[in-house]
Parts: sequence; structure tokens; C-alpha cells
Amino acid sequence: YPWGYDGDNGPDQWHKNYPIAKGRHQSPIEINNKDVHYDRSLLPWFASYDPGAAKTILNNGKTCRVVFDDSFDRSVLRGGPLPGVYRLRQLHFHWGSSDDHGSEHVVNGVRYAGELHLLHWNPKYSNYLDAVRRTDGIAVLAIFLQVGKTPKPEMKRILEEINAIKTKGKEAPFQNFDPSVLFPESHDYWTYHGSFTTPPCEECITWIILREPIIVSSDQMAKLRSLSKNAENEPDLPLVDNWRPTQPRYFRMVSASF
Repeated sequence: YPWGYDGDNGPDQWHKNYPIAKGRHQSPIEINNKDVHYDRSLLPWFASYDPGAAKTILNNGKTCRVVFDDSFDRSVLRGGPLPGVYRLRQLHFHWGSSDDHGSEHVVNGVRYAGELHLLHWNPKYSNYLDAVRRTDGIAVLAIFLQVGKTPKPEMKRILEEINAIKTKGKEAPFQNFDPSVLFPESHDYWTYHGSFTTPPCEECITWIILREPIIVSSDQMAKLRSLSKNAENEPDLPLVDNWRPTQPRYFRMVSASF
């Protein structure tokens, strides 16, 4: 089933083929100060990433993704709300058709220009596909992209490769990259239990959402929008608005480290 972000195959339709998309632990959500619980027991989180683990960058028609070697614990996330070490598998972006929207999570009514997701899995399970079936299988570190005057220079490295992956299905080598260069200064975070924001929307994710966004330029956001969601031999359709609207929080607790 070719899901996407358009009217006929977009988020409103996903539950028809992926019923869990109507579950009670879905993501993204809106984070509201009034609903957030400060948890003094939450630990700081740590990432130790091996730049040599970066492999390729690709356009899969849904996002721009960087893939890492996750065959052993070479790039890991630990601490924070996590019960152990989680291995980095890939990072990808969500963005809008203009600078005033594009993030998936919303904070006190604010939707940022974009959102970066670093996806990790729990290696106590035999492989990634097994981890996706477990409530503690996946950890996603989410970082907001905010358009401003002093863009983070480290974003350039990813965006330089965009021309090589203009169309759906294109992939290019992407080596020697440590994604921790993209982190904001503050490591303050919110955390809650949720799901993938793309089908099948499995409810297996511990979200760690950083409070401080990173700054990108309007030109950098435009670069992401220059990707096409179609293949080379098809009409050029800009890859934009690849974000899922917020889902009901229901009874879930959102905890804050600050």
C-alpha cells in the first residue's frame, strides 16, 4: 500500500491499512507546559557516535535519510529515560512547504520549520525488526529546526549532498560524519512513550525531544524542499510537508528533565 502525505494516501487514511495508527500511544503529540511533569529522577542522556559508521544518504521519496552501520554497538545513545544502550540506525528529516511549519511535535502551540529524528534500536533484541515489535525497542532523539540568522554550520555537510539525491530512489555515499555535531547546546529534554510517525506506526518508541532547537537558514530549508518525491523519469514533484499531524495524548505522561 503506497502511503504518503497527500489527500488520497495521507495521514488521515493510514489507519485503513495500518489499524495501529488509531492506537492510544501514537506520535507526534503537542507538548504543553501545563501537562508536563518535571521528573527529578530523569538522568542526562549521552550519545557516543563513531563517524566511521556513516554509510549513505538517500531520498526514498518520503524523506532525506542518512544510514549508519548498526551491526554492533559503535554509535550509541544511553542514559536519560533509557534502560540501556541503543544503537544508531538512521537519521532523517521532516519539513514543511514553507518556514512556518514542518515539525511533527508541537510545543505550546509552536510548530517549527522542521524536525530531525535520530533513530536507535535496543540491541538486547536479536535485530531491528524484532526491536520494532517491543515497547522498549526503539529510541528516537528529536531535534527541532528553527529558521534564524545564525544557521548551524554543521547542517551544510548533509545539505551539500542534496543535489546527488534529487529524485526518489537516489543514494550517495556519505562517510565520516558524526551526527552529534548537530546537537544544540542544551541537553534538556521531554520524554514520553509513543509511536513511529510513519506507517505502520508501531507503538515502540521512547521519545527524547530536545527543548532547544537548532538554527537553520531559510536557504537550507529551501534545499530540503528541492528534493523530488518522484523518480528521475517521472514529473518533478517537490518533497514537502512530510509531517504527520499531532495525535491525541490520551492518558500519557510527558516528563521533563528540566
